[in-house]
Amino acid sequence: MPYTTDLLSSIQASPHGLTLAELLTEHPGVARRTAQRLVAKLLESGQIYALGEGRARRYFGAGTTLGTGAAASPTDVFPPFIPLSADSQDILAYINQPAPARKPVGYQHEFLDAYQPNATWYLSQSLRRQLHKMGRTTDFGAPAGTYSRAILNRLLIDLSWASSHLEGNTYSRLDTLELIEHGKAAQGKAALETQMILNHKRAIELLVENIDSAQFNRYTLMNLHSALAENLLPNPTDEGRIRQHAVDIGQSVYRPLSAPQQIDNALDALLSKANQIGDPFEQSFFMMVHLPYLQPFADINKRTARLASNLPLFRANLCPLTFLDVPEQAYSRATLGVYEMTRVELLRDLYVWAYERSTQEYLAIQQNLAEPDPLRLTWRDLIRQTLREVITQPERDPLSSIQRCVAEHVPAGEQPAVQALMVEELRRLHEGVLARYGLRPSEYAAWKAQHRH
Repeated sequence: MPYTTDLLSSIQASPHGLTLAELLTEHPGVARRTAQRLVAKLLESGQIYALGEGRARRYFGAGTTLGTGAAASPTDVFPPFIPLSADSQDILAYINQPAPARKPVGYQHEFLDAYQPNATWYLSQSLRRQLHKMGRTTDFGAPAGTYSRAILNRLLIDLSWASSHLEGNTYSRLDTLELIEHGKAAQGKAALETQMILNHKRAIELLVENIDSAQFNRYTLMNLHSALAENLLPNPTDEGRIRQHAVDIGQSVYRPLSAPQQIDNALDALLSKANQIGDPFEQSFFMMVHLPYLQPFADINKRTARLASNLPLFRANLCPLTFLDVPEQAYSRATLGVYEMTRVELLRDLYVWAYERSTQEYLAIQQNLAEPDPLRLTWRDLIRQTLREVITQPERDPLSSIQRCVAEHVPAGEQPAVQALMVEELRRLHEGVLARYGLRPSEYAAWKAQHRH
């Protein structure tokens, strides 16, 4: 592709890396958006890696050791702060070879066939124990989804940003916050980057809102993919649908299944096994391994897997896996190890590191969360239902609607307190919490216009 080689050569020649601005200064004939797209492809292929975020983000050649410019050994290319087992280093040494040196391989049915739920373990007992200890929250044992609802606003920003970042999205975390909380798109960003962030937000909301019914079945998976894919695929009919054609994996010698019937059958087997797994972390990691490996969709398979891998954690009120600070290069290499070798050790080491990084962030948040109000916890569904009814029927008097709902559903002794709670919730309503009530910004705007005085 025009300019790709020039950009790559400049990055490889710089021992201290280059920011996008510096790269554009060296290549004034390349449009900013073109450069962003080409750099994203170089990141995806593993030819370069990135450190930092926003304008300070620097790009380095894959064979560069920081600060020296010297050629690195294969294992040095992987970020040194992520601990790797000897098995993982073996995988990395193979994957870091040029594509022509690696053996072309197709989908291996026995990889999935050999997995027996609750007998086969990708995560050892000691690892699972370690993960449970890291991820346990004060909501452990509460109704499914209690914790994810409590941290939803923060979760939407972190997971949307980090997962999009792994796809080469150049939104900063602050840009993402502005978009999600205030609907303000970042200047100078491609429309597809904004769409990608918003799609993540909607997909996460779908999982959290439907936590009681969501499970690893076609309905959940297809709708999750549809939310993530909206307005991003060349053919809109591919949204939420099994792919009908062959796909290639960039910079990989792996060739996924191409016949739709074979993909259908393999997906059914995958979901059946996933639903039988008892441990939430094993279930989460199983989806991280096998969903991208199957490539059931025309595109956006890894994004779907990253969000699907959080479903068991949401249900068990464990800390989420947000992928904060996971380097694109590391994630790409670990996934290639599964694709080309059907080996999970490198992805497993990355999963454990990434989860520990996520929990450090969220357990710090948890210390600042107020103790749940027992009244609000008991009547949360009625509060949500009532406020939704109030907003979607702006012609009615809000207080009368609240009084009627409370009188119909709440015991007499608790009615004054529940009514006061609902009035307070209505008073505090703003755009950043609308998803909690299943409301759209347009519905809230119409209600505000009706009740401005």
